[in-house]
Amino acid sequence: MPAKLASSMIAAGFDSPGGPDVLRAETREVPAPGPGEVLVKVAFAGVNRPDVAQRQGHYPPPPGASPIPGLEISGMIVDLGDGVDAAMLGQTVCALVAGGGYAEYCLAYAEHCLPVPEGLSLAEAAALPETLFTVWHNVFERGYARDGETILVHGGTSGIGTMAITLGRLFGLTVIVTCGSEAKCAAARKLGAAHAINYAATDFVEEVARITGGKGLELVLDMVSGDYVPRNLKCLAEDGRHITIAILGGSKAKLNMAVVMMRRYTLSGSTLRPRSREFKGLLAQEIAREAWPLAASGELRPVMDRIFPLADAGLAHARMEAGEHIGKIVLEVGGEPE
Repeated sequence: MPAKLASSMIAAGFDSPGGPDVLRAETREVPAPGPGEVLVKVAFAGVNRPDVAQRQGHYPPPPGASPIPGLEISGMIVDLGDGVDAAMLGQTVCALVAGGGYAEYCLAYAEHCLPVPEGLSLAEAAALPETLFTVWHNVFERGYARDGETILVHGGTSGIGTMAITLGRLFGLTVIVTCGSEAKCAAARKLGAAHAINYAATDFVEEVARITGGKGLELVLDMVSGDYVPRNLKCLAEDGRHITIAILGGSKAKLNMAVVMMRRYTLSGSTLRPRSREFKGLLAQEIAREAWPLAASGELRPVMDRIFPLADAGLAHARMEAGEHIGKIVLEVGGEPE
């Protein structure tokens, strides 16, 4: 480890699962990068639903991953492991990580890093990797979305929802979202959703039928699961695709498989965190080629909700659990450069 680096760091962690108040500042040893890894001096860290689930004891880190929460970061590379191009030292990047983001220093694989272009703040950069990688893979790779198709996205003002709206707008999709209030529906439409349905006041199945003239739509990106799944299938046109990325409403669904067969539906789903290093590296390459130029041009930007200091990670989790946020919640660690 270079002499200029500290041997210890501050991180946000917890001793045992519980509510947001279990998160606290703790002193940890600065990790040393292994082969293919870089050490990032963290500027900002994104807050995501899996972080909340981990804190609650429902989503343990995969083998070998840091127990510190945090799946996306931005900052400067300050140390390199064996086999990493020396030119990466000193680069400002954002990265998808399997854990460890809520800390002053975090390890990342070199191939999971993206350079932060001019004009993109480090706070915004930290808010991109988790939702960008997740939405890109599930909508365009797993969901085979094509220009001109219509997609239904639940949780339209969440980090995932706002990213789906943004990518849909940039890549020619008509995006219909559901939200829990008229204010959130208005916010989603302002961000570029073609239609926003207040699920607290309207049956989204009936509303999708009205919007599509009874035809249905090509793709559903579902974060609810549970009893939403059979309702989602009613929204699909023949040959429609249903992609599950979270189970906030329960892990089990009762389906009529005869309908699935007769209408030729495709049901799929994925989780990103436990996927292999190789898979995430290939995904990063595709995003760097297809989507990252839009970040450089200023067209791709995350929707930012609120920035909390690292010491207030518990408050950031409480805001996410309250469901009041629109877009991404971010933790400030080292902050923007002077």
